[in-house]
Amino acid sequence: MAGLNPLIHQPTRLRIMAALVALNEGDRVEFTFLQNLLGLTPGNLSVHLQRLEEAGYVTVEKAFVKRRPKTWVAATPEGRDAFAAHLDALEAILRQARGAAERGADDTSVPHHGDPEEGKGK
Repeated sequence: MAGLNPLIHQPTRLRIMAALVALNEGDRVEFTFLQNLLGLTPGNLSVHLQRLEEAGYVTVEKAFVKRRPKTWVAATPEGRDAFAAHLDALEAILRQARGAAERGADDTSVPHHGDPEEGKGK
């Protein structure tokens, strides 16, 4: 099992990547759409996108449309793969936790921690 990706695991970057990989491969979103979708400030989104771009997980393209600056963001194939691997690691952790919980519920030999005051001889 691969481990969690610390760059993607950060909550804001996890939400950014989730939004971008939900698009069809090759599609992109405009910066302000992503900002509004996630409820982030422009500066906060920019910093997180820069970290993801440095890792090769997203592309950020700037252009002028009708003399107005526009910024487009998309997940790269590497970013999609990294996100999928991160989700696999999260799902493995959840499966392990569920399995442990199910074994614990079925195992009456496991001591259960009851009231911490019990047995203190009041």
